[in-house]
Amino acid sequence: MNWLGLHVLLECNDVDPELLADPARLEDAMRRAATAAGAHILSGNFHHFGGHQGVTGVLLLQESHLSIHTWPEFRYAAIDIFMCGDCQPESAVEVLVDALDPGSIRQHVVKRGPSSR
Repeated sequence: MNWLGLHVLLECNDVDPELLADPARLEDAMRRAATAAGAHILSGNFHHFGGHQGVTGVLLLQESHLSIHTWPEFRYAAIDIFMCGDCQPESAVEVLVDALDPGSIRQHVVKRGPSSR
């Protein structure tokens, strides 16, 4: 392996707006995703902006982080999955796609690390 970690940028479209405004359900999905990937959760913080507005949430991992930002009014969620070590970020993607049930996704994977490795 020539990189230190993988950073997955996951964009989910056409997601149920009620789910995107529910910090408890989003935190549960994110925690299940981290566990499925083999990551160790250090802490988490999820903030709902009130009313029918979105949620910003982050899980700090021993292996890096997972974060989510939602816009219920656009039925859209932006998710970052950055994991180092032996974690399997693609397993986190599977759990999150299953939980959010988006109409479509875009996924970008970035190999992270110094260019000299």
